[in-house]
Amino acid sequence: MNLALATDDTGGPEIFASLQGEGPSAGMPVAFVRLSRCNLACTWCDTAYTWRFEGDNRPHRDGVTYDRKANQVTLSPAETAERIVALGQKRLVITGGEPLLQAPALAEMLEHLPDIAVEIETNGTVAPPVRLDIRVDQYNVSPKLAHSGNPADLALVPERLDAWATEPRAFLKFVIAAPEDVDEVLALHKRYRFRPSQVFLMAEGADSATQRERQAWLSALCLQHGFRMSDRLHIHLYGDTRGT
Repeated sequence: MNLALATDDTGGPEIFASLQGEGPSAGMPVAFVRLSRCNLACTWCDTAYTWRFEGDNRPHRDGVTYDRKANQVTLSPAETAERIVALGQKRLVITGGEPLLQAPALAEMLEHLPDIAVEIETNGTVAPPVRLDIRVDQYNVSPKLAHSGNPADLALVPERLDAWATEPRAFLKFVIAAPEDVDEVLALHKRYRFRPSQVFLMAEGADSATQRERQAWLSALCLQHGFRMSDRLHIHLYGDTRGT
């Protein structure tokens, strides 16, 4: 079973070395692999080229659709692992799209990478199977709030949020566009009893100016409620570009 990967600006698979930009590992040197396909459709998604292919009418604020052949490439798990090893990093971040949609092939890939620490970035709606789960060191779970445009029954699956709340390897990262979004996080926090040290709030925005503007008020809300704040370091360093 092959993996479906997103493409970089050259049309090759989006496998690259960079600094982790978000969450608890921000600033760490890592290898990234970006997979294609997603079961959700966030209106502000900055990687819509992983899922909004021609014929997909799910809404996005840019209204752009992408040619699947130009934006998706398949590789075997072994070849994907070989490319990751060539980057020479000790930590791997698997992102998307929604990586857990390709869990069986991912598990096979990680069996070729026994000496690398693994993070998976997920929207939290899909349960990782055991074969994959035993090879994951950290889950960066980003449940989607109402402003994402996803129906709550698809984006906020109670049994999955219960599981993530009790998973010591999981960190919850909520994208915040307006102060009232934090009220939704507080309601979820009360319902699922997330540990405050487990919760990151991150300003939505694909440019530094928007990030800084929103962080000015978001920092005060993090302080008020005891949550951690995540920057988007890669946006400041490289802009909203592929392969960074």
